[in-house]
Amino acid sequence: MAIPAPPPSDVPRSPVRPASAMSVLAALLDRSLDRMAEAAADVRLFDREVIRAASDVWDNNLFPLFWAASTSDAGERERRATTVLEWMAGLGKRRRGWMTEQAAIAGYDIESLLAPAKPHTPGRDYLGHVMAPQCRLAPQNVDELLPDYDLATASVRHLQVERAGTHLTAFLQLVVDRKFVVTEPAPPALLDVWLDGVTDIAFDLPDTQGVVLDAGVREIEISLGPGGRLHATAGEYRLDDRSWHLSTAGRRADAVTPPRTSRSSRPRRPPCGDLSPDTHAAATLLRHSMLELRSVRYADHADHIPVLKLCQAFSGAGEAILAAGSQRGARRRDAAFRDVIRTWADQGGPQLSRWFAGILKHAGRPDLIEEPPAAERTRVSLTDTTPASGEPKQAVLSMASWTAAHTDYRSERPATAQLQLALPPRPGEDSSAPWRLRTVSCTEPDAFHLDTVAFRGPGSLVQVGKPTAACSLDLHQGALLIATSDGWSASVN
Repeated sequence: MAIPAPPPSDVPRSPVRPASAMSVLAALLDRSLDRMAEAAADVRLFDREVIRAASDVWDNNLFPLFWAASTSDAGERERRATTVLEWMAGLGKRRRGWMTEQAAIAGYDIESLLAPAKPHTPGRDYLGHVMAPQCRLAPQNVDELLPDYDLATASVRHLQVERAGTHLTAFLQLVVDRKFVVTEPAPPALLDVWLDGVTDIAFDLPDTQGVVLDAGVREIEISLGPGGRLHATAGEYRLDDRSWHLSTAGRRADAVTPPRTSRSSRPRRPPCGDLSPDTHAAATLLRHSMLELRSVRYADHADHIPVLKLCQAFSGAGEAILAAGSQRGARRRDAAFRDVIRTWADQGGPQLSRWFAGILKHAGRPDLIEEPPAAERTRVSLTDTTPASGEPKQAVLSMASWTAAHTDYRSERPATAQLQLALPPRPGEDSSAPWRLRTVSCTEPDAFHLDTVAFRGPGSLVQVGKPTAACSLDLHQGALLIATSDGWSASVN
């Protein structure tokens, strides 16, 4: 069975002028919800990073959005919204790029509303030491690593390969030896590598020592140990080394980086003002839901987050918030926000209503929606975890990772392997039912083999042994093979 083609890619519409700052702000919220729904529509094409990134935008920006919308004075609303957009865009080059891209898809030219972007300058930590920047994997940048770090003796601490829609990404963390002198005890230096457009993978447990990094113009090639490899079209890296300021590259950066000032060290607070109790309740409900969505960043949580149901519940939230906040008079505005909350509860259905009611109760507004009867209280999840007989005969690999045994903050961590699989409907269920996501892990794997073929759509899944004892899992006739003596964290069914 082939994986269905993804929905048409986002194409920016012709920008609408003049752009309203408040309309852009509302559109960014609605685009976030649409993107997350698209990323979770078919778990065979599940895109965890899209969901994490879109929900993360609203951690500190939802209350400012509600504050900007909550006035019937059009001029004041625009001033507030412009302030919020400026603050959001000031959180870094990536955030501004995301805002520009998503606004364009919604039909807005956000750059006309923002001041010119400030050039990036390297930062310093709380001790005043210059920090290593995140760099593109390009020949010149890689050459700058070699005088300070020995890749030939590097070891793999963590490898994760993940499907992102229709393409593959990878994250590789290496422990690298320093070539410069460090006078005080320091944790090992780590080299974090992010790869996009992964085209070739081969990794086995012997492939953990020794690295060759070749960042060509058209392709990035990384050799791992005697037979491991990763090929990708693009990538970035960053050194996680608190002693980097002592390196040759760090000393060069230190000479041209302005000193850390007390002003720059103060945390920036998002623009906001007082919200009425009903407006605050609506903002609290939506923010808690965004935090729930953001928890997909943890792979073992991803199959328990009702992404589609939450996105469905808040569909059109940006426009609804703008319409409610624009009402004349505090009473009419509060009534409108109460209606918005009830609409969200209706759109979420009884499965979400109890959770919503709990959030509103904690926010001091238990009167806004009614909890469903006990018979309708059902845990929401991307997966139905009810035990069923029969193991699945096929699966789609969404993510595979391996982590070496290591010491982390003075705690000993065992070696681990983790898998995220899309599984077909269970025996007896409608064959057209949605596939379900399943995440399992094991400690001290005896074998871990991963090849590119493992990610090529549905493949034959073979499990040998008991999930709670010595067992192995084979996908695509050995393209993925993991064996463990201690069993899995859960059964793969």
